[in-house]
Amino acid sequence: MSADPFRPFETNLDQQTALRLLNEATAGADDGELFLERRKSEVLSFDDGRVKTASFDASEGFGLRAVKGETAGYAHSTTIDEHALRRAVATARLAVGDGGGTMAAAPAGTNRKLYSDEDPMLQASFPAKVDVLREIDAFARGLDKRVVQVSATLAASHQEVLILRPEGTLVTDTRPMSRLNVSVIVEQNGKRESGAAGGGGRAGLIGLISRDNWESTTREALRIALVNLDAEAAPAGVMDVVLGPGWPGILLHEAIGHGLEGDFNRKGSSAFAGLMGQQIAAKGVTVLDDGTIPDRRGSITVDDEGTPSAKNTLIEDGVLVGYMQDRQNARLMGVAPTGNGRRESYAHAPMPRMTNTYMLAGDAAPESLVADLKDGIYAVGFGGGQVDITNGKFVFSCTEAYRVKNGIVGAPVKGATLIGDGATALKQIRGIGNDMELDPGMGNCGKAGQWVPVGVGQPSLMIGGLTVGGAAA
Repeated sequence: MSADPFRPFETNLDQQTALRLLNEATAGADDGELFLERRKSEVLSFDDGRVKTASFDASEGFGLRAVKGETAGYAHSTTIDEHALRRAVATARLAVGDGGGTMAAAPAGTNRKLYSDEDPMLQASFPAKVDVLREIDAFARGLDKRVVQVSATLAASHQEVLILRPEGTLVTDTRPMSRLNVSVIVEQNGKRESGAAGGGGRAGLIGLISRDNWESTTREALRIALVNLDAEAAPAGVMDVVLGPGWPGILLHEAIGHGLEGDFNRKGSSAFAGLMGQQIAAKGVTVLDDGTIPDRRGSITVDDEGTPSAKNTLIEDGVLVGYMQDRQNARLMGVAPTGNGRRESYAHAPMPRMTNTYMLAGDAAPESLVADLKDGIYAVGFGGGQVDITNGKFVFSCTEAYRVKNGIVGAPVKGATLIGDGATALKQIRGIGNDMELDPGMGNCGKAGQWVPVGVGQPSLMIGGLTVGGAAA
């Protein structure tokens, strides 16, 4: 640890003064922290043969929190100095009042490092990044004469956080992130369809902008577009569905994952509230939230309260065994924090959030799941979705799906939506593939107006009796 840990931040605030003011804010509180953040980000977009966007953003600031029972006082500022911190103390103390509290124990320390400190934006020059995007555009157009538009985006960020607690514990983390996205539009006989592919993680740009990577990403985007060019209208009705591995785990994330976050369960608003220890899913279903996977998009060495991330089992062999917890909800529920206290930035208070949420593999060959599908949909790609946490009901749109009859994969279908509820879908899982995959690194999760990067994953799954919305059969 540097003798001056506040030095990277443009501030005349020293650690001793910050700690003294933090203690003023949290006197009589149950918990609290000072969260400092410095972030830089860059986005380059190449669209229709030219640079469309070239943006760079830099920000820094602090958030001060004091927690008492179910109440939290929070104040933040883009100015990091003693005057701004004193004003924040007065605001945060409004949640504490005059009553005495017992300060929660500090989070355990860790020497683990899950990703590099290196700034990915510095790994290639601006002209080199533009050249890669231009090459992607030319490559995609050269693959198929039906390509009429290509969009390619490189994004990278570098976040530094410092978390100071009232007892003097100081935790730091430096978090890189990079991502490449390619979208292709094709046209044939007046009909246009699109396909997209991409990925990334908490690693540098070097791997993303290698020719092997961007060529395969571009080919995949084109493949999806061409599949959709030949797609028929999706059927409608209640039918069995086989989900492909990897990114389709976004359905698991939305329909089930949010319902297993601690705050929703403490307040009784989750469809899974009060079901701890009960069978909530089919036998064989084991779901984890794991923030400890090196270099993954949803991974965090420590969460935004300073708690080390963990590999948390949520559902084991169909039985609910755990929730994801931040410090406040864990204390109120009488359990340990799980390293899931996350926030979008210094301007936001932490709350229980997912990291990398996935289902473990089963023992079925994926092709056998499809072969057992008598009349249904094989869905391998998903777009947007919505879920109601209180009842677990979800609606998801498919970006790549196929009609299956008597175990034979037929024509691709477009316009398919999957409708159901998480609690029922869990119990209707009839087959679990042996092909668990994590997504390529493209997930963002929204909750209460805050967005954080996440990962998802699953093996191929057969789910019985989902409602498929589409055109009339």
